Amino acid sequence: MTSTPLPTGGPTLTATARDRVVDALRGDGLWLDLGAATWRVQSDSGVFADQLRTVYGGFPFQPSGDWADLHCEIVRPAGLRRWLRPQVIFRCDGQHPFEPFPADSPLPLYEWGGNWLAASRLNHLLLLHAGALERDGLALVLPAMPGSGKSTLTAALSRRGWRLLSDEFGAYDPVQGELRAMLKPVALKNQSIEVIRRFAPEAVMGPAIPRTRKGTVAHLAPDDAAIAARGRGARPGAVILPKWVADAPLQLEPIPGQMLFSAVAFNAFNYRVLGRTGFDAVVQIAQRCPGWRLTYSRLDDAVAALDQLWPEVQAHHRRQEAA
Repeated sequence: MTSTPLPTGGPTLTATARDRVVDALRGDGLWLDLGAATWRVQSDSGVFADQLRTVYGGFPFQPSGDWADLHCEIVRPAGLRRWLRPQVIFRCDGQHPFEPFPADSPLPLYEWGGNWLAASRLNHLLLLHAGALERDGLALVLPAMPGSGKSTLTAALSRRGWRLLSDEFGAYDPVQGELRAMLKPVALKNQSIEVIRRFAPEAVMGPAIPRTRKGTVAHLAPDDAAIAARGRGARPGAVILPKWVADAPLQLEPIPGQMLFSAVAFNAFNYRVLGRTGFDAVVQIAQRCPGWRLTYSRLDDAVAALDQLWPEVQAHHRRQEAA
């Protein structure tokens, strides 16, 4: 099932009065059209409303809709927990699959819960644990394990002329043959938060929330251009396997197709679930895309290297189209 596009006009969450956002969340909820899927979220937490207005601030304020792919709630537990060490829980389908979070930290719970929900239910798409960005109609896919510097590099590229599709999900539509936007805030951790603040001081970032299971986290809001274009996909362009290594010189090494296939399949949340469809989708990406392994320590060097590489990627696809 694919989501019905929501209207794009009207006020954004930031431009909407806080009380209206709070009332919508406490009522039928807010519909957040992220591109490849629409979330419906409800909440009785005013703190969550504030954090949502910050990092989803450029998204349209939609207090109703005909369809949502995913439904969830961020709510305060009943009883004494509302007053003694207040908490919030993530709830979907009447169940709460995660431990509660402190009441002042609902945003990371929503983001991680939403990622879990998407990875388990959006099986019409091949979902890669990858950053994804677009330039010139082609997608740059950055599959990587946690701790590789993927999110930091994705955030940096999104502030230097690349359109953000997703930080967490490379959402590949095997029917359309394109990467689709799953436009959520970029989740930054620990030292990466200050790195991106220095790299892009103009960017909107949510609060730094300490003592989560991943340390301190903060979320970088997508820019207005990415939000406006979230309904537009991109053909697979190139696959980069990033790895941040302290004080390492920049290295950009081509990788053969069979290694590219393995890397993409390994980083797919639902590769086995999709069976033959997942295999064929990874083959499509590996056959269409050149791939490189990128080792970096400085963001400016990594961004410059990918900017310089992109004409080669474009030439590769022109040759494919002409063949």
